[in-house]
Amino acid sequence: MDAFYASVEQASKPSLRGKAVIVGGLGPRGVVATASYEARVHGVHSAMAMAHARRLCPHAAYLIPRFALYRRVSDTVMGLLHELSPLVEPLSLDEAFVDLEAGERGERLRATAPEAMTAAVRERGERLRADIAATTGLTASVGIAGSKLLAKIGSEAAKPDGLVVIEPGTERAFLGPKPVRTLWGVGPATADHLRRAGITTVADVAEAGEAELVRLLGRAHGASLYAMAIGHDDRPVVAERDVKSISVEDTFDVDLTDRARVRAEVARLADRCVRRLREAGRSGRTVVLKVRHYDFTTLTRSETLRAPTDDPVVVKETADRLIEAIDTTGGVRLLGVGVAGLADFTQEDLFAQAGQAAAEAGGETGPEGADAAPEEARADPAVTSAVVPEAAARLWRPGQDVTHEEYGPGWVQGSGVGRVTVRFEVPGGVPGRVRTFPVDDPRLSPSEPLPLVP
Repeated sequence: MDAFYASVEQASKPSLRGKAVIVGGLGPRGVVATASYEARVHGVHSAMAMAHARRLCPHAAYLIPRFALYRRVSDTVMGLLHELSPLVEPLSLDEAFVDLEAGERGERLRATAPEAMTAAVRERGERLRADIAATTGLTASVGIAGSKLLAKIGSEAAKPDGLVVIEPGTERAFLGPKPVRTLWGVGPATADHLRRAGITTVADVAEAGEAELVRLLGRAHGASLYAMAIGHDDRPVVAERDVKSISVEDTFDVDLTDRARVRAEVARLADRCVRRLREAGRSGRTVVLKVRHYDFTTLTRSETLRAPTDDPVVVKETADRLIEAIDTTGGVRLLGVGVAGLADFTQEDLFAQAGQAAAEAGGETGPEGADAAPEEARADPAVTSAVVPEAAARLWRPGQDVTHEEYGPGWVQGSGVGRVTVRFEVPGGVPGRVRTFPVDDPRLSPSEPLPLVP
């Protein structure tokens, strides 16, 4: 999908069509998740610090992510892919591999004469793009090739809103001129190491030969890089990718130095992690805690339980024991809680397990004391205190869906000094009017995203 999060926002907010839109964390330490193509011409890209993006593109609309809506649209697109083939391997909400040969018309595709193959797969790819546009109103770019590596690179070359077919026998000619960072596993450090050896393009990698790459990068990395450079990739499309862990993390606008606040954040993250765990229908044996200090040093600590669990008490108490063993006096920049060793079942006597673990740690905490934070604090990632003040309960964030008793559905454009500005418009409509209200206006309330209108 093309600039997926930003494109969804443009499709659902008529006033943002054709304008620069940047989605991501909006705090001082926020990071860009996706930028629309109108913002990219100013140099904004994903993973950029949001503060830098604001300097490059101050006129853009800066919005929080709305993952519930993105997942809904993603499910629609993935359904279209499954109509092509039972072998669909999602990489993320907006990207997937599809094995066309495994589909209902795979036999017909295999029987197609080589000279007609390109036209057949191109027609199939164009039909898919048309179906996505008709169903969601969004654009997608498709790469078609004989391997996952080349299909992925082809889809990048097709952006935005295009299709690239890499015919058999043309792989090396297609790859050759591209920079070495086009290949998977080549980051800035590896690219710099290769550059010092005079290797800057994929063709240079292929010409260097496997022996030289092994000497430069080691056996595993050098051999895999050479195979990719000559277009060799025999990995199959795997329909069910086994998720190894489920985790959540937050970066804080200001380093946390108060020990009680750190523990409250760990408890909140543990609750969010368990919610994701239960939504996935999974449980896990190992609780993992991640701590990034003020100086960017990062620690991970873990504890393995006797049996899989999806109980918030067990996960919170385990995470709390892990944070107690870490010195946080210098300040904490990021916290994360995860569960690994996933399974599809849970142990029945979870509270007994929690009680025993607490007793072994020298504590007497139980289910009643462990879940003392109000439900609002645990449910809302924007609220980071164990006590929810009235001001936090009325926090409005740019891009948030709202509804007003008189004016109907809209979205937050911004807020401050006790006021919140809302644009009232709906997907598929015309740009709506803007109105401003007190932040505590009882007629204004958060709402669920409206579906896209193709």
